[in-house]
Amino acid sequence: MFSPLIEDLIRALRCLPGVGPKSAQRMAMYLLERDRDAAGLLARTLEMAVEKVGRCSQCRTLTEQDLCALCGSSRRDDSALCVVETPADVLAIEQAGNYHGRYFVLHGHLSPIDGVGPADLGIDLLEQRLAGEPVKELIIATNPTVEGEATAQFIAERARERGIAVSRIAHGVPIGGELEYIDGGTLAHAFNSRTAFFSGN
Repeated sequence: MFSPLIEDLIRALRCLPGVGPKSAQRMAMYLLERDRDAAGLLARTLEMAVEKVGRCSQCRTLTEQDLCALCGSSRRDDSALCVVETPADVLAIEQAGNYHGRYFVLHGHLSPIDGVGPADLGIDLLEQRLAGEPVKELIIATNPTVEGEATAQFIAERARERGIAVSRIAHGVPIGGELEYIDGGTLAHAFNSRTAFFSGN
């Protein structure tokens, strides 16, 4: 139906998460018909990002520098290290605005079925940081999935061996949520992670 180049563009756009054939087709038509300047800017910026963006040598988030801005900042708390699965998780935590420590990005989670082991997640580099930096608390912020929980347990054991305090971010009922609409797994997490208003006698 379309020319070979347009078909190639549609196929390329389908690599984006959540973009199916129809969405990719609409995007391609919009860029070619209505905003070629934006299409050119997108192409140039994407090519430059693919060429220049790599991983921070310390926390492994995405950056075009050897050290990302967070690792290069002297204003961060060196005693706290937060472990997350993806660079997007770092962005989400930073946008929340109440954490000021350091980060370590796994770029995934343990998954023996998919052949993803500790070496693929940079666990050796994480252990080097725990040994060489003044970390007092390791905060594990992996996703509340089966794989995320297994990864959290594996990392927690490594930290405990070094005498470092380990915490896991809480998962449970969202603010504004109603209990009748919350699934059982989330409610179970909420009860297990409950905090006291006050201690009785």
